[in-house]
Amino acid sequence: MPWTLRDEKAGGSPIFPASRRHRRVSSRRGPVAALIVALLLVPIIWSLMFFMLAGPTLKLKLWSAFRVGQGRKAASYREDEYLVGVGKADITGPCVELNLMGYADPSQIGTGLRQRLYSRAFIVADPNNPADRFVYLVLDTQSGDTAVRYGILSGLQELGPEYEDYSHHNIAVTGTHSHSGPGAWLNYLLPQITSKGFDQQSYRAIVEGAILSIRRAHESLTPGHLSVGSTKVFGANINRSLFAYLANPEEERARYNISSEDDGSVEKDLTMLKFQRASDGKNIGVLTWFPTHGTSVLGNNTLISGDNKGVAAYLFEKSAIDDETAAEGFVAGFSQANVGDTSPNVLGAWCEDGSGEQCNFENSTCSDGRSQKCHARGPFFTVKDQGTSSCFEIGKRQFEPARKLYDHLNEAPNPVRGRWVKSFHTFHNMSNHQFQLPNGTEVSTCPAALGYSFAAGTSDGPGAFDFTQHESNSTNTSPLWRLVGGVLKDPTEEQIACHAPKPILLDVGEVFSPYQWTPNVVDVQVFRVGQLAIIVSPGEATTMAGRRWKEAIGNEITALFADEGRSEKPVVVLGGPANSYTHYITTEEEYGIQRYEGASTLYGPHTLAAYINVSLSWIPYLRSSTRSRPPMGPEPPNNSNRSLSFIPQVIRDSPPFFKKFGQVKQDVEEIYQKGAQISASFVGANPRNNLRLERNYAVVEKLVTPPPPMNPVDAGSVSSGDDDARNELVRTREEGEWEVVRDDSDWHLVFSWHRTSELLGTSEAQITWETADPWAEPGRYRFRYFGDAKSLAGEITEFEGVSGEFELVDPDR
Repeated sequence: MPWTLRDEKAGGSPIFPASRRHRRVSSRRGPVAALIVALLLVPIIWSLMFFMLAGPTLKLKLWSAFRVGQGRKAASYREDEYLVGVGKADITGPCVELNLMGYADPSQIGTGLRQRLYSRAFIVADPNNPADRFVYLVLDTQSGDTAVRYGILSGLQELGPEYEDYSHHNIAVTGTHSHSGPGAWLNYLLPQITSKGFDQQSYRAIVEGAILSIRRAHESLTPGHLSVGSTKVFGANINRSLFAYLANPEEERARYNISSEDDGSVEKDLTMLKFQRASDGKNIGVLTWFPTHGTSVLGNNTLISGDNKGVAAYLFEKSAIDDETAAEGFVAGFSQANVGDTSPNVLGAWCEDGSGEQCNFENSTCSDGRSQKCHARGPFFTVKDQGTSSCFEIGKRQFEPARKLYDHLNEAPNPVRGRWVKSFHTFHNMSNHQFQLPNGTEVSTCPAALGYSFAAGTSDGPGAFDFTQHESNSTNTSPLWRLVGGVLKDPTEEQIACHAPKPILLDVGEVFSPYQWTPNVVDVQVFRVGQLAIIVSPGEATTMAGRRWKEAIGNEITALFADEGRSEKPVVVLGGPANSYTHYITTEEEYGIQRYEGASTLYGPHTLAAYINVSLSWIPYLRSSTRSRPPMGPEPPNNSNRSLSFIPQVIRDSPPFFKKFGQVKQDVEEIYQKGAQISASFVGANPRNNLRLERNYAVVEKLVTPPPPMNPVDAGSVSSGDDDARNELVRTREEGEWEVVRDDSDWHLVFSWHRTSELLGTSEAQITWETADPWAEPGRYRFRYFGDAKSLAGEITEFEGVSGEFELVDPDR
């Protein structure tokens, strides 16, 4: 659907919000302007008609001419061209009255929006065999999900035969692991408990936005080139479970210990895949992988955002707006990697008990022996803003080296070589997978279970009660927890032995009532394009677990495909959590320590080895000449239409007596210095009435043309039958010309909402602009609020509210 000025006035935003320049709220074109535009378009339309009628011959000549024009540099690319496409769409679910997904805190209920969430789609296809393609989705969500993936696949099938090449085997649904998005959309019961069940509105927002992003990427498919490179990112991650990491063999750890700054405890490498279209040499997007948890914004935050990955993508897309190397609609995806034991809170974990001490190294407790006062600190932890400043900084620390790598690849590209685009996906039951380790030992996985230390949480988000990391079991915690676990299901002796040394708290993999609590069937998926291989992980692999998995895949590709005539060493990345959510994947040594990550490794001590074993068994399907696919395997259930929900619906909205929706309750002041927080509040309505996807709840408008003196002749010159044009002209003459300079996608513009009376259905909306915003400029501004009110009969009516005008000035004025 094309974006229009009318959409803008209704709170709309362009198809690619990050690619906007300035959007104006201005008057319509006059008849003279329309005539001039029409005359200018005639030769363009004539040329296009000639081009289309000339058919394939002329198109081929133009295409060849471009390539010849690029000289010898283009010649090296000729056999390594791909079809490439990118797309982006809004997936922001209910921003109020719904539990946020990530910290599993039922009291963390959304109150507004700091940044809209997006699905970013990246498609690569073989131009000689376009059915060989894959789609890599980066969602601003906690993870991928089984129900979401089913919904996306179903929606693509409904689009018709043009989309028949998209299926289970070639669609990866990954999440950035933000802990600041709406919840209640996951397939299994366990993560639904804190959100009071499943919410169709939250689920459909993700599914429909993801489908739209794929459509946009598919419609933009064009011949192009890929380039891959890596760089170091410092100051954006640390290992939050270093005690467990140190249990890995010393000689293995030494391989990755490069310096004091890059000691191997976390991966500092950011890998980038750059997408460049061939027609004009412009870049259409980048896809990156780097591991750091989406926990910069803390558990006391109630505003929706994409956390530090959302910031990094926002900054990169903003930097591309006026960049001559970037195409309009440039999309930047910042995917997770082996994120399991990483933290963005780089100052470490400290006891917030007045002692000034760091948390216990082994179990992350403080002087009281509990974990609740152990909190990790971001770079700006002294700023009491729920981690917002630290989040922006960690996002910036990812963006800046990524941007430098992008510039470097523009100057010295490292092409992805090899025309093949291959993928496989299979479902695998991990509840009892028997296999041999490389040393010949026969081992088995187990039905999913969570250990006691799972309930302790992490220093990024401590758990409750008397659980601790590393040492929790039934002997040192309240007997109540053993009773709680037993009510769910007492694990059998066989299950206890299979998971040892994990003491089982919740035997979730053996509970199927009222439906499955957690997955036993997992997604196993790998993509390959040229020398790049992408492991799509359904769980959060730790630093060393990810390394072992990537090394195994790289070695197998090298051994199996040596006859394909390529000398490039495989570049292997790992992205996730994707397609489902299977909690954590640790090494066997880390599992033995039983901190949070080990206790959350679902399928026992051999979980990582099982993932590697199954992945390697299907690698032959990535051979360049392969035309077959592995069997689908046992399909997991889709619970999206059978999940329980105890989430109250919106009954009605009502303005206070003698007020109307959108009316200003507290207005702005006349003048502010840059750096101030500027707010206005309005008579509001529940944002759940309309998610306003691809649109806005709040915008900042800047006056660009002051209103001239009103001339009655101007209004009279408009045809008497054109009331809309007359009203627009009068409004422009009265108000001047305004342009939208901030909207819901901007980090520093905050929309918040709260009820003022449950009984009466009244509420208040507030817009706040944090003008410490580095792009804020002096000028005259106003806020505009877009809302939707629900009547008792269920009818929804749109409305707007406009604040007074205010002047923003430099601090020294």
